[in-house]
Amino acid sequence: MATPTETAAAASSALTVKDVAPHDFNKKYAAHLKRSGKMELPEWVDIVKTARFKELPPNDPDWYYIRAASIARKIYLRQGIGIGGFQKIYGGRQRNGSRPPHFCKSSGAISRNILQELQKMGIIDVDPKGGRIITSQGRRDLDQVAGTVAPEI
Repeated sequence: MATPTETAAAASSALTVKDVAPHDFNKKYAAHLKRSGKMELPEWVDIVKTARFKELPPNDPDWYYIRAASIARKIYLRQGIGIGGFQKIYGGRQRNGSRPPHFCKSSGAISRNILQELQKMGIIDVDPKGGRIITSQGRRDLDQVAGTVAPEI
């Protein structure tokens, strides 16, 4: 008969990205990316705005890793998404002064740079039909990190 710790270990190893909370997963996977040292940060990472409608760059010094983790998670969940899709996902409301606000896309250069870095690491690959798909190594890597996150109840 299995002990409770062995049962919990077996249950945590069977967890996938779909089973854990997105915020917790992104924080863990961002820490994993930062620790691995395989991802190169561009020199403009501390001064760039993430979208045209933003006034300032992000406050969090690790925002690039968090965005990379979020992009990897989105590709895991929905294959075939490209740069234009990420511009829509991370877009937001542009204030127009006294005129009504409207939706505005986010920066494509940031998404493109992150996708290129994830592709160099072997997490994602280009889909022949368009967009990006996750590789088997990337799926294994993301599921391994998801196993360390507490499951969503």
